[in-house]
Amino acid sequence: MWVRSTMAYRASFALMAVGNLLVTGLEFVSVMIMFSHVDVLAGFSFAEVAFLYGTAGVAFGIADLLLGSLQRIGSRVRDGTVDTLLVRPAPVLAQLAADRFALRRLGRVSQGLGVLGWSLTRVEADWTPGRAALLVVTVVSGAAIFGAVMVAGAAFQFWAQDASEVQNAFTYGGNVLLQYPPTVFAQELVRGVTFVVPLAFVNWLPALRMLGRDDPLGLPGWVDFASPAVALLCWVPVGLVWRAALRGYRSTGS
Repeated sequence: MWVRSTMAYRASFALMAVGNLLVTGLEFVSVMIMFSHVDVLAGFSFAEVAFLYGTAGVAFGIADLLLGSLQRIGSRVRDGTVDTLLVRPAPVLAQLAADRFALRRLGRVSQGLGVLGWSLTRVEADWTPGRAALLVVTVVSGAAIFGAVMVAGAAFQFWAQDASEVQNAFTYGGNVLLQYPPTVFAQELVRGVTFVVPLAFVNWLPALRMLGRDDPLGLPGWVDFASPAVALLCWVPVGLVWRAALRGYRSTGS
């Protein structure tokens, strides 16, 4: 319904999608400005940072396209409109994801794909079929990990009710974090996004493998291929937390 509503005004949709692409593109402009003053950033070239930017941007863009509407769950909890979702014969999570579905968010995905495509022509890497497959798996798994973080943040809002910015700190903030090399940050932060909130598996660890770079934490080599398993492991506890949040919902009273 929301897609049909959007496409009823195609010129407006095109302008909004292009605007979304340009706004998200400003993030990459800041990277370009940075590299106009330096040749490398923590040992990474401009093309390699663009590769990190592209993989993180596409993964986050897909998750944001499919589940970005979840950040409004706090307002629904406060005004009691979650009640209407509970009585419908459809999963609440699916209803929330589809609510006000914003097709314009394809602009973010397109912008990330553009940067990623450009970086692939510039990075010095041997693109074997195995590495090409790893790139596809990395983007899909990264989107799943970002999606799990979004659902966890939405579940937290059932109790906090006004915590969308807390969720954004891990989603939008995590996307910005992953656009830069892990060697820029302190090892304590890198450990945190590897073992606590496993955002490093979105692109850092597999990207280091594809670029032929050493892991700053010295983890075993097989960890670079663990993104699909990590995504699955993230969704198991997140699913349980989501169900607990729904069971704990008490509406707004009379």
